Parts: sequence; C-alpha cells; structure tokens
Amino acid sequence: MNRILTTPRNNWQQRLEELGFGFHSLEDAYWDESAYYEFSRAETDKLEKATGELWEMYLEAVEHVISKNLFFKFQIPEWFRKPITDSWENDAPSIYGRFDLGYDGNQIKLLEFNADTPTSLFEGSVVQWYWLKDKFPENDQFNSIHEKLVEYWKYLRPYLSCDFVHFASLTNIEDVTTVEYMRDCASQAGLETQFISVQDIGWAEEIKEFIDENREVMQVIFKLYPYEWILAEEFGKHVAANLHKTQWIEPAWKMLASSKAMLPVLWELFPNHPYLLESYFEPRHLVSYAKKPLYSREGANISLFRNYRPVEENSGNYGKEGYIYQQLFDLPNFNGNFPVIGSWIVGQEPAGIGVRESVNLITNNQSRFVPHLISQ
Repeated sequence: MNRILTTPRNNWQQRLEELGFGFHSLEDAYWDESAYYEFSRAETDKLEKATGELWEMYLEAVEHVISKNLFFKFQIPEWFRKPITDSWENDAPSIYGRFDLGYDGNQIKLLEFNADTPTSLFEGSVVQWYWLKDKFPENDQFNSIHEKLVEYWKYLRPYLSCDFVHFASLTNIEDVTTVEYMRDCASQAGLETQFISVQDIGWAEEIKEFIDENREVMQVIFKLYPYEWILAEEFGKHVAANLHKTQWIEPAWKMLASSKAMLPVLWELFPNHPYLLESYFEPRHLVSYAKKPLYSREGANISLFRNYRPVEENSGNYGKEGYIYQQLFDLPNFNGNFPVIGSWIVGQEPAGIGVRESVNLITNNQSRFVPHLISQ
C-alpha cells in the first residue's frame, strides 16, 4: 500500500460534473486526485477476504443479539424490538454496507461498519473508476460495486412486494446524489423508481399506510435515513406498526449491525480475532482507545486517548445512548495523511473499496476521497 502523488486531470471538475458528481468541492476539497493509493493484487485479495469474513461474523452477531435478547445493550426501545426480529426472521431484503478498515499494509482491523446508511457509494463505484480509465487505463481497480449492485437488485426483485420502489433521502446534495445513483442501479435491474424526500413521506391514518406526494401507497421504500433518527420521531411508531405492509431497505435488523454496540459484542463472540480490535462497553484495562457513541455519523463525538490522555476529539450531537471503547489502532501515516479504507459488501459479496484520508486521526465529513488502483 503506497500513496503516490500525481497530477490531477486538467478538466477534472468538469469530468466529475459530467458524471453527476456535484459535491467534489463543497466547503473544502472532498474529491482529491492530487494523489492516489496503490495496492498490490495480494493486498486487495487480503482486503476482499477480510470483508467477506467480517460480513459472516456480523450475521452471526446479529443472530446472537436477537436470540439472547440483548437489545438493551443497543438502547433500542421495546416497541422496535419485534420489528427488528421480524425483519431478521423474514430475511427482509438488504442491499449493501461499508466496513471501515484500518490497514497498515500488514494488519487489517475493523474500525466500524456502516450497515444502514453508508455514503461515498457513488464516488467509490463510478467516479474513481472513470478517474482510473482516464489516468491509468492499463491498470485495474478493486471495484465491481456497480455491477454487483445492479445484479443484486435483479436478484431481489422476486422478494419485493412490487416492482415499484420509492427512493428517499434528505435533500442535501450528497444524500440525493447517493440515492439517485442507487435508484439508477435499480432502474437498470428493471424496477420502476421514484425519488421522494424524507420530509414528503406521508402517513394516511385512515388506511394506516405510507403515501407519497400523489397519495399513492408506498409498498417498497429504499431510505438513506438512519433508523436511530426514525425512532426519535413519531414516524418511527408508524414504521413499526406498518412493517408487515411496507418493505424498508435497508431492513430494521440493520440497525443492530450499524450500531457500534456491535463492536464489543463481536469481541466477546470472537475474542482475539485478527480483524477485530479489543472493544468493551466500558474502558476496562484499555490504555489507548477510541471512545465512540453507539450511534453517530461522520466521526461525530468520537474521542481518542493515548496513554489515558486525550489526543483528538470531534464535537457533535450524539452520545445520549452511551459509548463503547475500542482499542486504538495506529493508522498508517503518509506525510501527515491518515487513510481509512471503506470496503463494500453488496448482497453477500465483497465488491470493492474506496479510500478516505484526513490530516486528522478521526475520519469525518472533512476527510477527502482519494482514488486507488492495483499495481501491475
């Protein structure tokens, strides 16, 4: 794994915008092609293997939490536990997730799993692929995300209650771009689709159904909106009551997988596993560790401690559900740039990676997306 400086394409902003990637330079540079990461084939094989194994471990851990009734560790209210269990037992359709991995060229360690509302999908799937074809057409990339998404939507069609899927998100450019990209993949799989903002999803009390702006019943909804936010609203009670009618993608059980409470559960189930960092619901004997809220986005409210002393902290509005404590992993340092690998699982298969890097130790919404290739 190397970080190599390179010259950006002359017209890189135009090239990105032609793809429909409009948030490359919002508050700060987000897309950064002044460098790229180079992996050997053996290294990408290792990452692929780790991703597949971690997915299997997560499935086992979800089953463990449900069968042992450990919902209290996840601060999930009583009224949403049955919907989670039902969605798990009914094998409700799930599409994707992104493991955030620390990789120093030797060890691969799970930092967390974005199982419910992972972002950086479009840039990981399409944008970095076109960068590769422009810059290094002879090289390959660990990236079959797009093909696997289209194929998995095709696979799921018989399991959906109808061939019409609403795609919902907030209206900020990043979320809309991500959802529109996923919508395009579903369309290529032969499904009819429609975008709707989360705020426009209605509830018809008289028929107890979710309805769109045209008062059409919504039978299948893909959402980019976290379950912990849904549960904090009256909306959440309707989701719980209506789950036998409306299919939500991702399904309710993904709330367990996306919670950082799963990290200590995994450590208990697979102690000393080479892909895991020691994790607990309290600091215990950890000397250098990350303190992470059970639920948060973009690194918010994460604090890092080294030798008991705080070394970095992010602000935010998360943490009321509690925290977990995870052994600190030393990210590789490339001249002050610290990369985290986002490794995608689509359906049941590893599908590719994207790299986010930061001048900070905590990856957050300021972290840049840097493309990658496989060395020849």
